[in-house]
Amino acid sequence: MNIFTRGETQIFTQPVLKINLNNLIDNYKTLCEIIAPATPSAVVKDDAYGLGAREVARALYEHADCRNFWVAHALEGARIAEVVPEANIYVLQGIGTDSRDLFEEYELIPVIASPEMLAFWKKNPIEGIEPVIQVETGLNRLGFRAAELKKLGKADLKIFGTVLSHLACADEKDHFMNAHQLANFEEIRAKYFPDLPATLSASDGAFLGADFCCDMVRLGAAMYGINTAPYRLNQMKNVITVEAPVLQIADLPKGEFVGYSATYRAAQNRKIAIVSIGYGDGIPRALSNIGKVFFKKKNKVFEARIVGRVSMDNVICDVTDVPELHVGDFGTLIFDEYTLDDIARDAGTISYEIVSRLGKNTRFVRKYDLK
Repeated sequence: MNIFTRGETQIFTQPVLKINLNNLIDNYKTLCEIIAPATPSAVVKDDAYGLGAREVARALYEHADCRNFWVAHALEGARIAEVVPEANIYVLQGIGTDSRDLFEEYELIPVIASPEMLAFWKKNPIEGIEPVIQVETGLNRLGFRAAELKKLGKADLKIFGTVLSHLACADEKDHFMNAHQLANFEEIRAKYFPDLPATLSASDGAFLGADFCCDMVRLGAAMYGINTAPYRLNQMKNVITVEAPVLQIADLPKGEFVGYSATYRAAQNRKIAIVSIGYGDGIPRALSNIGKVFFKKKNKVFEARIVGRVSMDNVICDVTDVPELHVGDFGTLIFDEYTLDDIARDAGTISYEIVSRLGKNTRFVRKYDLK
């Protein structure tokens, strides 16, 4: 953190991303209870949604007895292997020429989703590894289609250790696609993989009932605090807090404009604060003239609306009604009372995108909380 001291005044310049691993662990344990007796597993792809795959995986492994992890690419699996030494690490994007050596070195388990990848595996098998087969049940993304499954021989079917599919509309409890995909999955399992353990659901499917949980559930977004079942009260605890320091406080006279393209004009005399965070840090530009920054003063939280365009490095907010605000104070953009779901709603996007954007940014000072 950059701090310059002039007398007793401290000046902060960098935004802060706080990751509460205690809450993440609690969320995982809550989800384990919801899906029981299915086996829990943790999705830590995309660097654990940007929150740090090694830190998240280590916390779950050491404090929640998680022994099954999912990543997107073999390189991601290699990065966490050291901190989860006895765990199964599944790779959703599968195996290929560019990654086969990593699978062998780190004993990763590939998800095979196409005839071409199966052909590669048969020519380049890894002893002791039983891959997962992904089957298409209605999402029409990765997975073996019905016509491709018909072409598999008995020897091919014996290669696999698990069968997987993925739901398209699990965040909508009564969507017809849920029952449609479950029926398709059960038919495929009965016909081709009657003896294999199965995984159909990610976090959102965990709330649809035991039929959807199968043998294993892939716990991802809900574990990170996102409400993946918006039709019900979110049982998950907030995991991230985003704060940023005030760089300057200024008067904004009536009639003056703010920010690029002059999209905000003061209807009366106002006071503004320039806060050190912007779209370069992952704050959506769509929050221009819509978003909020919160300041805690006198044991009360004050809401300050973003005015003008969100720029690369700064947002400007109206702090007319915030008492005793000073340069160096921190405003909060995401916390327990204004969560990822809330900021995503105001930005017209999804929580997954927000957390991934924020987490990938290298300009944050990161602080992990783990007791």
